[in-house]
Amino acid sequence: MRLENHVALITGGGSGIGRATALRFAAEGAAVAIFDRHQDAAEGVAGEIGDAGGRAIAVAGDVTDLAALEAASSAAAERLGPVSILVANAAISEGDDPLTIDEETWDLTVDVVLKGVFFSAKAVLPGMLEAGRGSIVTISSVNGQAGIGEEPYSAAKAGVINFTKNLATRYGPKGVRANCIAPGTIRTPIWQHRVDRDPGVFERVGQWYPLRRVGEPEDIANAALFLASDEAAWVSGAVLNVDGGLMAGLPRFGEELL
Repeated sequence: MRLENHVALITGGGSGIGRATALRFAAEGAAVAIFDRHQDAAEGVAGEIGDAGGRAIAVAGDVTDLAALEAASSAAAERLGPVSILVANAAISEGDDPLTIDEETWDLTVDVVLKGVFFSAKAVLPGMLEAGRGSIVTISSVNGQAGIGEEPYSAAKAGVINFTKNLATRYGPKGVRANCIAPGTIRTPIWQHRVDRDPGVFERVGQWYPLRRVGEPEDIANAALFLASDEAAWVSGAVLNVDGGLMAGLPRFGEELL
């Protein structure tokens, strides 16, 4: 059991990457606090964990609300034990093209994606520092490393990478590690509206990846498990691309030159 005696707080834990990570962590012995803006989704995942013999609680809230995250951290500590792992996963993506994005859309996306990570870390760090141990795993994106559009989301995800590196250097001497995962395209419910109107989108997009497929939520959950566990005890400040090789190169571009 790689996470026995750990308590994890997972934001955006009600679906997609967050749900897969919560289930994976619970299977490895962690007690899990599922934080999601959708109460029913959070309760559903907590119920799945409970049915499998694990320990979990559901907490409804928004990552742009620091008080809600602090309350979630406190609830987890009271009912499960002190939070020793944070997976800052919650995100949205709105707007594409600086000429058409309005200020409200930009602010909302950046607030959820970047400020949400800041607030999540701020909520759990006091307890981690008191305990002298902690692992923070943030979820960025390949969008944070290249120009792929979705400018508010991409800029915020780039900020997540830098913020994570600062967490690692500032709090490493006090026993807290911080690492970042940068996923490529992941088959999650957020894509469903696109799939409904374009059923072949994943197959086409997958051809741009050297491994010739898009990712699954479990691909990210497995990486998060490693970074959260003691197996990564000397890993901090890292950015782990879990992207089917996308950022290593563009094989389709090379094929066009043949």
